[in-house]
Amino acid sequence: MSEIEPDRVDESLIALRRILRATEQYERDLASAAGLSPAQLRVLQILASKPDTTATPKALAQQMGVSQATVTSVVDKLVSRGHVRRTPSETDRRQTNIILTVTGRGSLEEAPDALQQRYVREFVKLADWEQAQLVSSLERVAAMMDAHKIDASPVLTVGEIDGAGKRK
Repeated sequence: MSEIEPDRVDESLIALRRILRATEQYERDLASAAGLSPAQLRVLQILASKPDTTATPKALAQQMGVSQATVTSVVDKLVSRGHVRRTPSETDRRQTNIILTVTGRGSLEEAPDALQQRYVREFVKLADWEQAQLVSSLERVAAMMDAHKIDASPVLTVGEIDGAGKRK
């Protein structure tokens, strides 16, 4: 490689670090502004998008692409802060519904624009071939980092992950 050519290895690592830093900064901003994690915010957003502002833990887990145990943990924290409440299903006694509260709606309105929402707004502006190329490149990066098999939801977040690819 000649000296005038850019060092693409360094450029790629810098780009990855910028993505990680943007994600970390967003988490700090979200915690500061609304006292929420990205996963908690996503639960509130999903509930707010429902006509009756309610969903089952199973439905939340499926939409977020995480386990029901993960949703239970997130919902436990939201319940303790009064953002959501659990109520027995009127149609099936075995089910519980998660319902958005007025407090939860207020926190949702105070939250900064989600990082993934900014990403989605820009991503959908790309031509189809650019979207396909970007997805392919990102999948390739995940594979290069041996992260392509890690269970992940479409919620941008950072933090420790256990050996099974789950957030601690």
